[in-house]
Formats: sequence, C-alpha cells, structure tokens
Amino acid sequence: MTSTDFVDVLKGYSLTTAEILYRLPDHPSLLQTFVWQDYDLHPKFPKLKGFLEFWETKLEGKLYRVSVAHSKLIKPSEIKLVDGQFRLN
Repeated sequence: MTSTDFVDVLKGYSLTTAEILYRLPDHPSLLQTFVWQDYDLHPKFPKLKGFLEFWETKLEGKLYRVSVAHSKLIKPSEIKLVDGQFRLN
C-alpha cells in the first residue's frame, strides 16, 4: 500500500506551508496565527484554496493575511554565496 502523500509527489505536488493571520471573532482588533501545511500543486494551490473557502464559509474568524511558502517560490539554488568577511564592531 502506498502513501497518498507519495502518490501526490509523483503527480507534481510538493509541501506547501501557509501562515494564516485572522481576526478573533470576539476581539476583532486582535490577530491570531494559524499554520497550515499540506502537499499542494504550484501555482494554483487547489488544496489551500479549498481550505480557505472552508474557512470563510464555516469559521467565524475573518481572514486578515495569508502568506505562502512553497519550494517553487523559494529555492536554495537562488542564493549565491559570496566569498568575504564582514566585521561589526
């Protein structure tokens, strides 16, 4: 029996993390953080969009901001190492 996550990876899905800031229903001036993580498909993010639709229809906390991290958005290969030394007093 194969894992569904493994099958998703073979289909092109990879790990996606979303930081969701939302307003507390009883105290709308306060923000709370929720971290969502699942295997999703870049760039449409169907699972994340489905979760956010569920959030907006079933939960009371109004969404404030959603930040998404995905391997296709940021990769270590985009960073260039530079030889040098920096000294701070």
